[in-house]
Amino acid sequence: MSPEALAQYLEATGRVSQPWLLVQLRLLKLQQERPDLPPEVYMQRLQDIHQDLMLLGEWWRGREAEVFGSP
Repeated sequence: MSPEALAQYLEATGRVSQPWLLVQLRLLKLQQERPDLPPEVYMQRLQDIHQDLMLLGEWWRGREAEVFGSP
């Protein structure tokens, strides 16, 4: 999925405020930019995204069905 398609999906479904999906969007954009970035810039941006993801913690615990849908 392209970053543009994911952004349109997030907007259309009202999920722009869901931080884990915004992390996914950032990863897709970074993947798209990778060929044009020096390796050290790519790694720094990837580390930044990873740090932000880790800061989300386990906010979803006890809300699995609400957040991820029922299996």
